Amino acid sequence: MASGEPRAKKLRLSEEKKQDKPAEKKTPEKKTPEKKSPGKKTSIKLGPNSLFGMGNPLLDISAVVDKDFLEKYGLKPNDQILAEDKHKALFEEIVKNFQVEYHAGGATQNSIKIAQWMIQEPHKVSTFFGCIGEDRFGEILKQKAEEAHVDAHYYEQTEEPTGTCAACITGDNRSLVANLAAANCYKKDKHLDLEKNWSLVEKAKVYYIAGFFLTVSLESILKVAKHAAENNKLFTMNLSAPFISQFFRDALMEVIPYVDVLFGNETEAAMFSKEQHFETEDIEEIAKKTQALPKVNMKRQRVVVFTQGKDATIMTRGGDKVEMFPVLKIDHKDIVDTIGAGDAFVGGFLSELVQDKDLEDCVKAGHYAANVIIRQAGCTFPDKPDFH
Repeated sequence: MASGEPRAKKLRLSEEKKQDKPAEKKTPEKKTPEKKSPGKKTSIKLGPNSLFGMGNPLLDISAVVDKDFLEKYGLKPNDQILAEDKHKALFEEIVKNFQVEYHAGGATQNSIKIAQWMIQEPHKVSTFFGCIGEDRFGEILKQKAEEAHVDAHYYEQTEEPTGTCAACITGDNRSLVANLAAANCYKKDKHLDLEKNWSLVEKAKVYYIAGFFLTVSLESILKVAKHAAENNKLFTMNLSAPFISQFFRDALMEVIPYVDVLFGNETEAAMFSKEQHFETEDIEEIAKKTQALPKVNMKRQRVVVFTQGKDATIMTRGGDKVEMFPVLKIDHKDIVDTIGAGDAFVGGFLSELVQDKDLEDCVKAGHYAANVIIRQAGCTFPDKPDFH
């Protein structure tokens, strides 16, 4: 993920992982003179469904559990794993025997809901598509998305249950177990292609899809990416995890030519470089080589943003220049966990990008959102942001 997320731990997991159009000067449009009040947050008026995300929705279920519970399911106190058969009963048991909190999760959905949180008003600026089951957890997920003011339109099916991610908390440790289940069942022809759903895609001007969705529905990603390119809208994506560049390289490289803003962290960038035979481990060089890869929509230069945990975020938008942005300082004792920090960085970035803010402002918003999230348990946040 980006910015401070847990360093590439073996999985695609709860996918908790982790820019804009190049700062091109816009020709002044004829606008009705409308004065912006000083200090007003938005530089443009945002309407519903301006930001579109599509990915793997998971219902995050967190609870303080005991050591016996971890031992029963063979869990380590601080780990991230994908659920195996032996973990299937865990999700019902944690709900039955412990006091739980629910949150709408999954990498893309996290970023989309954080963007909406940063924007605040109007509600439902952010749209999200993904697949869930027709079950109790699916109903809770819908309710949580609604509470986050995200306009979620899920494809509901009965083959698989709603995807879940259990956060089993013991002391300062969190053991994460993700069961993707229904998230893997998204179908382009049964959801994205429907006129009522596609019309929401058409309303958006900025699109974000985490690399994890490449394992689910490449054809859905390509349809959205081509629409963005043909209409000169912004299509953004995330490398998400090293295994995406490694084992889904062909699918990733089908989409890269459409990507206007690419996110990733240092470990994801290193694997991408290796798989692309860039022959460098220098993250600045990797960013420049990635930025220069072939692109479909030549009206926009590609922007590449790589986060490096507590080290500076780097960004390039073409040429030899690589910009460095220090992250916000935080006392180590204030860090609750770094899970979701990468998703938060992307969400903060997108919240400004969709408002046509400068790329520098987008990075600052990303750093702010990540800094807030690492002070909280999981990918959660206070009622209102204190940004600007």
